[in-house]
Formats: sequence, C-alpha cells, structure tokens
Amino acid sequence: MIAPRDTPVLQTPRLILRPRRIEDADALHAAFADAELMTYWSGPPHESVEETRADFAREAPEWRRWTITLRGDDTAIGLVAAGEKRQGNVTELGYMLARAHWGGGIAREAVSAVIDRVFAEGQRRVFADTDPDNMGSRALLERLGFKFEALLRAEWETHLGVRDTTIYGLLRDEWRGGR
Repeated sequence: MIAPRDTPVLQTPRLILRPRRIEDADALHAAFADAELMTYWSGPPHESVEETRADFAREAPEWRRWTITLRGDDTAIGLVAAGEKRQGNVTELGYMLARAHWGGGIAREAVSAVIDRVFAEGQRRVFADTDPDNMGSRALLERLGFKFEALLRAEWETHLGVRDTTIYGLLRDEWRGGR
C-alpha cells in the first residue's frame, strides 16, 4: 500500500495537484458549506470552517489526497482522492471542485492526472461510486472512459437518507489519457 506521505505533486497544463494540507480547509470551506455541491456527498454541508478543518484532519491511511490548484496560485479549488482497495490492483477515486470552477474541464484534467499516476504505479483498475442522481459526476466519469458497472441498491445512508449508488470502472488497458 502506498502511504499518504508518498502523495507526489502532479502537474498538468493548467493545474498543480499537491498533497492536501489542513490549511486547505480554509480555502475549501465555502465549497464544503455549499448545499448544492454537497447534495451527493457522504455528509451534509459543513456549518463552520472548524468542521471542515476537523474533516481534513481525519486520517485514512489507505487514501492519498491531492489539492487542486491553478498554476501560479496555490489556493485550493478542489480535491482528488485515491484509495487503494486491493494492494497493487484496485483503486477508488473521489473528487470535488468548488462551484466557481465548474464547466471548464478542470475536474477532468485533475482526475486524469491522478488516473495517469495510479496506472503508472501498476494498478489494473480504478473505480468510482456516485449517487445515481449526480448527473455531473456520472457524465465526467463517462467522458473519462469509465464504464457503468452496477447499481447497488440502498448502499449508503447519508444526510439525504438511504441512497443507491452507481459503480463506474476503468481498466488500465482502456485508459486513453482523458481523451
């Protein structure tokens, strides 16, 4: 398993993805407090920056977390996370982007960089689960080449109640670098 401390800096034409820091909570609190953005998250919108900081302070050793920043500006605008589920084989992805940056391809560029890294490290499969009603996330995954694999009924209990989830998967030999 790759330790979070081994989270490398990733660069794309417009972005730098660096290891997440606790102080990124201050810049991202507005996103975590955004009721629409947090609709399909695993928990409700954050009510205070202290809540966001506490969330950022929680350790999950199997996950690496990147902060998305624009080149030339180290302010956090989003996150991408990769959690190794089976060592050397399968990784789960998660992501979020502040509303001000929606629609410009930033999420696709950031998630693509992490997928490139995960597959370069030898993983054979990446997957993501998303709420069936989260059409933006589902569209992003499909644009990246992920395949719909399953609908898991009553899989999660969230602030919305019991929710289904959709599973999307991508194999290393299917990856086309986000094209």
